Amino acid sequence: MNNKRKPFVAGNWKMNGNRSLVESFVASLDSDVAQHVDVVICPPAVLLSSFNSASFSLGAQDVSAQDNGAHTGDMSVDMFKEAGCEYIIVGHSERREDHGESNALIADKAKKVLAGKLTPIVCVGEPLSVREAGNVESYIAEQLDALITALSVDELAKCVIAYEPIWAIGTGKTASPEQAQDVHRFIREYFAKVDEALANGLRILYGGSVKPDNAKTLFAQADVDGGLIGGASLKVEDFISICQAAN
Repeated sequence: MNNKRKPFVAGNWKMNGNRSLVESFVASLDSDVAQHVDVVICPPAVLLSSFNSASFSLGAQDVSAQDNGAHTGDMSVDMFKEAGCEYIIVGHSERREDHGESNALIADKAKKVLAGKLTPIVCVGEPLSVREAGNVESYIAEQLDALITALSVDELAKCVIAYEPIWAIGTGKTASPEQAQDVHRFIREYFAKVDEALANGLRILYGGSVKPDNAKTLFAQADVDGGLIGGASLKVEDFISICQAAN
């Protein structure tokens, strides 16, 4: 982890959680943990109003690319902003796979989030078949190509990128620290071709079965600036340990 880039840990609760879990996080995740690390919790949208804490920021798990209108079940950037969100995840692999979201749509969502003065956490990553075929870099480059087509350098600099190997999400498998670093380095080098200062300042998170016992080793890699945490973000003690490992 580069000392010039502030560590970042986001918890993605996915379709989990309740008010009791919210209360435990608000009570336990104090400001000392978040003092040197940007900490974000992304709960299901219906729980956002249950949070009342200055110790960490709130994020949404997805957003519509539309501003308003006849889009049943969708929620806009302005709605999440009013609900207290500062961050919005876009392009999570589960959205890409379960809902068929394209690279272009995800880039449009990122642009919409930025226009609303919020920060997009843009997810990229490969399935196991792509890794086994040795096509990881070309696959991720296609995902990033859509971003640099849609966003200016200034807009890109306001994004957070999350690398999530799909084969390591919820499976208990984790990319080795070396595998994670290889892809993070590739992503940073990709952006360096666009703008060197952009690449140096960009925070790139690792997401894929991060736990208290592997977080420190993963976060020690030069181009890993923190994590997008799934299952372990539902256990307040585990999540605090991961945040401490990022510090």
